[in-house]
Amino acid sequence: MALSRSEFAQWLPHAGSMSLLDRVLTYDAERLHATAQSHRAADNPLRREGVLSPCAGIEYAAQAMAVHGALLAGGGAARQGFLALAREITWTVVRLDDIPADLDIHIHQLALRADSAMYGFSLAALGRVLVAGRVAVFFPGETG
Repeated sequence: MALSRSEFAQWLPHAGSMSLLDRVLTYDAERLHATAQSHRAADNPLRREGVLSPCAGIEYAAQAMAVHGALLAGGGAARQGFLALAREITWTVVRLDDIPADLDIHIHQLALRADSAMYGFSLAALGRVLVAGRVAVFFPGETG
């Protein structure tokens, strides 16, 4: 049940080079596995002085979360959400732009309420976890 960027791009609040994911390989009610090549792109808008920090992994995870939410909602636009919290973020590299392989982005839903969601995530390549942590999203105007 793989999806290409053209099949999920409309569900993201970003477009163009800020749309970071390339494919969704698998998903279910709690998890999603996506891939990305954009970490190597010279025009990646998250680069600073040519370097893509591992902190950018949080945005990769957030976009995977948005796609997951849209898929769970039946393929409509994901609810507008804002990153509210990033916790226990770890990384094993000092930059992402020099990773030669595609990134594997794995997210898993830890909690879901009407007004928020919490996910665990990891970015990996070449059999090694590069960035991992937990992220919470707040949905304004929703009540829980």
